[in-house]
Amino acid sequence: MTKKNTYYAPQGGLPPQTQLLSDRAIFTEAYAIIPKKVLTDIVISYLPFWNDMRMWVIARPLTGFSETFSQYIVDLSPGGGSDKPELDEAAEGVLFVVEGEMDITIEGVAHHLDEGGYAFLPPKCNWTIRNNESKPARFHWIRKAYQYVDGIEPPEAFVTNENDIEGIPMPGTHEKVWKTTRFTEQSDMRHDMHVNIVTFQPGGVIPFDETHVMEHGLYVLEGKAVYHLNAEWVEVEAGDFMWLRAFCPQSCYAGGPGPFRYLLYKDVNRHMPFIRPTN
Repeated sequence: MTKKNTYYAPQGGLPPQTQLLSDRAIFTEAYAIIPKKVLTDIVISYLPFWNDMRMWVIARPLTGFSETFSQYIVDLSPGGGSDKPELDEAAEGVLFVVEGEMDITIEGVAHHLDEGGYAFLPPKCNWTIRNNESKPARFHWIRKAYQYVDGIEPPEAFVTNENDIEGIPMPGTHEKVWKTTRFTEQSDMRHDMHVNIVTFQPGGVIPFDETHVMEHGLYVLEGKAVYHLNAEWVEVEAGDFMWLRAFCPQSCYAGGPGPFRYLLYKDVNRHMPFIRPTN
């Protein structure tokens, strides 16, 4: 029987008054590290038209920070959910379940998602969500303003599970060292963002400082690694989130003893918008 993947999910709570204040949180012009210890009860947010939910916002459009996407970790209590979850018709989204189970309807069709479950929701999509189980469900919700292109229709909604998709080895590497689980075809021009899962086995590396136009959000699902970000070395582990600005140099090596895996957002397949004069 194939072993199912494991996923880190924040539990909330508050640290004791005796805990040291210093931590690994970093915020720079090129990158940010939000460590798992930050995700406590005093930094939660709520949304209109939802019940029995709370969430941690780990990325939002902001000058000098994330520019193309927002990312939430939603904690949905038993019975919680929404019949009106998305209020922006321009927004597309991806849901990825890291703990528990939940039910969604997309254009009237019901789907059940458990751990590893993945749903793509195009703009103007009608969907609802509910936790019909007896335990909390926790999931990532990545949102982006869809960039329309004349002559190309937006992609349709779909639901799948990571455990049902075979990872693709990176060229020139052993298949178990570095692979990517892709939920959409890279050549599908209907998609303007990819949300994938990257897996490194212990000792696996990104062997050079990647420097590219794609903005990244990386949430560590499992394991630990050391990252080289904009000439600085930082350690990350399961539950940490990294935001990397476009062109921020980035490389890493997996520290073991088990796999290092992360949920990766990037913007793709579109021209670069210009900042135009106002006069």
